[in-house]
Amino acid sequence: MSRFDNVYEYDNNLNGAGLRIGVVMSRFNLPVCEGLLSACITELKRLGVADADMSIATVPGALEIPLTLQTMAQSGSFDALIALGAVIRGETYHFEVVSNDSCRAIMEVQLDTGVPIANGILTCENDEQAEVRMQPKGADCAQAAVEMANLQKALLQ
Repeated sequence: MSRFDNVYEYDNNLNGAGLRIGVVMSRFNLPVCEGLLSACITELKRLGVADADMSIATVPGALEIPLTLQTMAQSGSFDALIALGAVIRGETYHFEVVSNDSCRAIMEVQLDTGVPIANGILTCENDEQAEVRMQPKGADCAQAAVEMANLQKALLQ
């Protein structure tokens, strides 16, 4: 249903059936990342993405995620990708570098390849914030990936 007469509006389509989704997860701050992954996979399944249409790659940390996403995007094997990780503030400037550069690089991969990427790299002040956010963010990323994959397909028809 369109909000305006005679204006086509694309639907928000959360049907994951037939979509191929790749997930790249950092192993740094592993308990939080595993929580993100669990919520993400559970939601992808709920949305209809088949187990056989999901692939998971793990990498050492958040800065390694973009290269793996780029390789997966360039393979042509995925309709959407998901980045999962947790960067938790420490006592040094490194937090800002990792947070900013991983986000920037993920956006570049998405724009350069045309493959949607849901960014689920948490940037938190402490472990408690990350633990509170991991389940909702994992599920949100699954929904964003499915919706954007479907939107890209609809836009290219």
